[in-house]
Amino acid sequence: MDRPVRIANCSGFYGDRMSALAEMVEGGPVDVITGDYLAEVTMLVLAKNRQKRPDGGYASTFLRQLAPVVTRIAERRIKVVVNAGGLDPAGCADATRTLLADAGVDLAVAHVEGDDLAARVPALLADGHDLAHLDTGEPFGRRHTLTANAYLGGFGVQAALAAGADIVITGRVADASLVSGAAAWWWRWTPADLDALAGAVIAGHVIECGAQATGGNFSGFQEIADLTHPGFPLAEVDRDGASVITKHEGTGGAVTVDTVTAQLLYEIGAPGYLNPDVVAHLDSARLAQEGPDRVRVSGVRGSAPPPTTKVAITGPGGWRNESTFVLTGIDVDAKAALVEQAIRARLDGDPGIGDLRFTRIGTPAGDPADQMAGSSLLHVAVDGEQGSAGRAFSSLCVELALANYPGIYGMGVPGRGTAFGTYWPTLVPQDLLDHTVVHADGRREVVPPPPATAPYETGTPAVPEPYDEGVTVAGPLGRLVRARSGDKGGNANVGLWVTDPEAWPWLRATMTTERLRALLPEAAGLPVDRYELPNLRAVNFVVRGLLDGGATEARRFDKQAKALGEWIRARHVPIPERLLPGHHRE
Repeated sequence: MDRPVRIANCSGFYGDRMSALAEMVEGGPVDVITGDYLAEVTMLVLAKNRQKRPDGGYASTFLRQLAPVVTRIAERRIKVVVNAGGLDPAGCADATRTLLADAGVDLAVAHVEGDDLAARVPALLADGHDLAHLDTGEPFGRRHTLTANAYLGGFGVQAALAAGADIVITGRVADASLVSGAAAWWWRWTPADLDALAGAVIAGHVIECGAQATGGNFSGFQEIADLTHPGFPLAEVDRDGASVITKHEGTGGAVTVDTVTAQLLYEIGAPGYLNPDVVAHLDSARLAQEGPDRVRVSGVRGSAPPPTTKVAITGPGGWRNESTFVLTGIDVDAKAALVEQAIRARLDGDPGIGDLRFTRIGTPAGDPADQMAGSSLLHVAVDGEQGSAGRAFSSLCVELALANYPGIYGMGVPGRGTAFGTYWPTLVPQDLLDHTVVHADGRREVVPPPPATAPYETGTPAVPEPYDEGVTVAGPLGRLVRARSGDKGGNANVGLWVTDPEAWPWLRATMTTERLRALLPEAAGLPVDRYELPNLRAVNFVVRGLLDGGATEARRFDKQAKALGEWIRARHVPIPERLLPGHHRE
């Protein structure tokens, strides 16, 4: 066909809106519906589920989403491509076939495998692959492995659809590969179609997180008329990879240049967005509002993919516990200090305690109108061996009830804690992978690695040009700047952008690495990368190590840095008066 392929999204994570698949099926015309279930922490969750029951290795919510609409999917000849297979794509495919048989619906189900490297880790190490940590360079050593999954490209999805599959179940593919693989099938792209693939990868990145592209988690949320139930996004991907991001007519939320910009800046690093099939250059993307709830993304350039792909390895960490104390009224600093003194008196020096952190949350109002307004929190988190960090820690916190600061109480009764896992990102050569499609008839098709690769270099960081601020007023950065932040392993990113073209020279001159460190004291001593994306009027920062080893083991209260951008927007900076809304400009 010559028209653009309409690719929708029905899931941004394991636990997303259960009705989203039905909404996308019934809400308007679509050719393919994709679903992303695999956040970086999800593989560890699935591993724990699988230890409890044999069928726990895949995202079972997909089946619950699928059951009510399988007949309509068949009637409308919609293709479904999801990574719900997790650690067990074959098992998820079998369960899907059982569901279809019970419903009396004849649809072909294929699955993609080859991402699971857990059993191969010892051999890889023996063959000289040190599986060094992607960020720190530390060798893997003798760590215990629960899961190890490589990020695959989209050509397995393409092969499955080309052979007649109606539903394609994958394991760990790169998030955008669901969309790029479907677009490659529709347009019969080859690995040489780098610009087209790059455009589809960027479209996939925009819609992969569901309602985040339609106003969810958006710093300009007050401009969105209806955010009570935002519609899920879809991308109309053309032959050249250009796309229009939109949503079904009549659904909530909105698709604007700003909502798309926010998602483009989510969980990224350098402007080269790496995918196993292509490097998509985010700084080449151009956005234009084509109509209500229609944003065109064009001009994306692609270059040869890297010779390696990312592998996410999880393993057992230790034992974690926590307790939260409520501090009420005056003298809260002294009250918090007294709790810390009492707990440290018992735990400092305990060899079973690996890490002990005290985090203050909130500030009580002066002359509070009610008790909650006059309260703040002290969060206490402990890592270590179960004997010290488990019930012993909880008992210590409970024992303070009659023996510490005035007005002491907690948020719930401290529990026994839980085991936590570690996250280890690394790289392996793409040609080591057994990327394979298992078609509906059982036939196995090997997907070859990219025929041409090239190392990706981030280039020389841009140097901000001087800017004459003129008369300034102190105020929150968010008066002019919008933000989106997120996590990539142990690193946090925060993308900052302005909607006003005249504010862009100020933003790039003002938001230096030094300024970010001043606004974010937690970044002291941590490496910070800074990248400019002029087409988006955006600056992206990556704060390395802010989240410890990643969301599975982060000790920070905001474990995935979701609110980091909003905090930075609240920090005060000198703002040129002439840029403020309503100010007359000559």
